[in-house]
Parts: sequence; C-alpha cells; structure tokens
Amino acid sequence: MSALVVHIVDDDEALRDSLQALLEGAGFSCAVYPSAAAFLADGPRAAGCALVDVRMPGMDGLTLLREIAARHADIGVVIMTGFADVPLAVKAMREGAIDFVEKPAARDVLVDAVRRAFGKATQASQGDESKREALARFERLTEREREVLDLLVLGDANKVVAHKLGISPRTVEIHRGRLMEKTQAKNLAELVRMALAAGIGART
Repeated sequence: MSALVVHIVDDDEALRDSLQALLEGAGFSCAVYPSAAAFLADGPRAAGCALVDVRMPGMDGLTLLREIAARHADIGVVIMTGFADVPLAVKAMREGAIDFVEKPAARDVLVDAVRRAFGKATQASQGDESKREALARFERLTEREREVLDLLVLGDANKVVAHKLGISPRTVEIHRGRLMEKTQAKNLAELVRMALAAGIGART
C-alpha cells in the first residue's frame, strides 16, 4: 500500500474505531479525528482521502468539504451519511465530494469509495472518456426519467421530486429503478457521479 492516508473525521468514537479497524484490515493507513476542527488544526498531512461524517457538532461535513477543497487539493473527500441525510450527501458531491456512503457501510462499498478518492489525481485525464460513457448511457432515458434524474442530482428526496413533478412517490421510485437499470448504476452515489461526469447538475 502506498503512503496515501485515510483521514477519518467523525464525532462518534466507536464508529471511528470501527472504520479504522476495517480500513487498516484492508491495507490502508489511517488517521482519526473527533471533529472537523481537529482535522484542520492538525497541520500538514499526508495526501489521500478524507472520510467525513456529514453531521457533526460545530463545523459540519459540508463546511469541512469546502475547507479541504480550498486547502488540500490532493485529498479526495468521501461523505458518510445516515439515510435521512442522503439529499445532503448528493449536494456534497455537487460541491466536489468524490463519493458518499450510507452508514453503516458494507466493507466493499467503503473500500471502493476510498479507492476512488485516492484516484482523484488521475481523474482529470480520464474526464473526457468518462463524460462520453455517461452521455451514452443517459441517451437511453425517457423525458420523464431525465426529469427525475435532474431533481435527484439537485439533492431532492423522492417525496420532493414527486411534488415538483406532480406524480406519486411510488412513481418516482419506479422511475428511479429504471434509471439505475438503464445507466447500470449500482446505487445513488454512482448515479450522481455519472450525471456530474455528463455535465448534468453542474456544481455550484
């Protein structure tokens, strides 16, 4: 394993310990922080990945994401979220997060997200190819599926999408399932990554 480090930022000590054990067991080097302020105060740090809880006392995960983007171009950010905070995590991706994972995350999902964050430095050279591939997949969508996609990428929850489009939440779920099938996205985070690569939902 390279010298890249996973910086775990979460106010839940038990979760920090669990994540550290899991990732070190997968071969990664880890550093842990109980808050965003502790991470920022720690001085120079190794390049790699920051695994950041979206909701923390004091500075939250979105604010820390912006600080990392301003100070540490060589650190990719993965946002950790509870189910109710998924729309917030989608907005984080629009602001530059590499990925998000829902807690508790399966080992393979977490490791894959960290590896993608480690690959941040190579993404620029791969950007054009990723955009072409994403555009080809989105060409299969119906007009309604594209409308649902646009709102999901904005971070809207299913109920909000349903209200804006004048359809039922169940219909939104059906369209969302078809989106996943047609784009071959494994989860919402991957769908959002592909949409952003295709230029859908430009980051603010």
